[in-house]
Amino acid sequence: MTDRWLHIVGIGEDGLDGLAPAARAVVEAAEVIIGGTRHHTLSKKVTAERLSWPHPFSTLIDTLLGLKGCRVVVLATGDPLWYSVGARIGRAIPPEEITYHPQLSAFQLAAARMGWSLADIETLTVHGRPVEQMIAFIQPGQQLLILTTGAETPDQIARLLADRGFGQSRMTVLAAMGGEGEVRFDGIAESWNHNVPAFNTLAIECVAAPDAAVLSRVPGLSDDLFCHDGTLTKQEIRAATLAKLMPMRDALLWDVGCGCGSISVEWMRAARHTRAIGIEPRPDRRMMAHENAAALGAPRLEIVEGQAPAALDGLKTPDAIFIGGGLSEETFTACWDALRPLGRFVANAVTLESESLLIDMHRHHGGQLAKIQIHRAESVGGMTGWRPAMPVTQWSLVKR
Repeated sequence: MTDRWLHIVGIGEDGLDGLAPAARAVVEAAEVIIGGTRHHTLSKKVTAERLSWPHPFSTLIDTLLGLKGCRVVVLATGDPLWYSVGARIGRAIPPEEITYHPQLSAFQLAAARMGWSLADIETLTVHGRPVEQMIAFIQPGQQLLILTTGAETPDQIARLLADRGFGQSRMTVLAAMGGEGEVRFDGIAESWNHNVPAFNTLAIECVAAPDAAVLSRVPGLSDDLFCHDGTLTKQEIRAATLAKLMPMRDALLWDVGCGCGSISVEWMRAARHTRAIGIEPRPDRRMMAHENAAALGAPRLEIVEGQAPAALDGLKTPDAIFIGGGLSEETFTACWDALRPLGRFVANAVTLESESLLIDMHRHHGGQLAKIQIHRAESVGGMTGWRPAMPVTQWSLVKR
């Protein structure tokens, strides 16, 4: 059995006194302790060599591997495997070399303070990440627990709520939970005006006004929500396209010819921790894609300048690919070769030339071919009639 030389210990505001006996013994026996200033303060009674988080933080793994052979403890806040450093370390160092010692997480403590069931709420983090990530979770009656970046985060989120018609949402900031200095701040989003500690957890009960922007995470957002020049994949076609792309946790999408980014944005809203790379040659459309991503809760959308297939070189391996513009046999071949096994490929066409290409490729590669026609009711004089949109030919297949 591999020697477990690395211990990752979760510690709370009650410091060493709050640790289980086995975890405390590990900390007290450590030769080297790595953590933030707060972690070292909470464990200051222990005599050991102290190392702060390295800069840049990405060098942490090299620092740890250089200490192999010593009794090493990494101190983390709460549960090291829940939005914490333990998961990052565990992806780089074999799990049989690590022992985890979890403490109550901030989510568990906050849920207990609020009287909420963790099974019924959304747990999110915007720590070191854009706060716009939480936009997709703003829904009537939703309860949210959010790990924040600092004292300014509740103010930023309060504005996001108010701007979307959720200004009456109840907000609670909890800090130093479990310690002697535990504090709590309560208020309403539209009138939030508290100075809170930098290290805090935010609880929100979403309350929607009658005119609130109520957006489902199921694909098919209204076209009006996107900034576009008329070339976006329309609402109903977008929903059908995302159904074939099948967004899944951690999956990466290539959105080739992404335009205003509507497919990428809905992909990233539809499942946790999805990623997307939009490839778009036009700067005005790249700008629209960035704006839509920030406004609709997908701020980590990556936009690449260029034309496929040349712009695809060097991109991370995708789990799904959508071609909405610039379809060619060369682009399909490059995409198909790059796609992971069980990856999903979808291409839409509206012109006769593109449709002919899809039919030909379907004949050679198989998959599903469908023509989608949408009619919308519109005014015709003083009456109402059906006005057809341009039909869309869709080709989809899974890489086996």
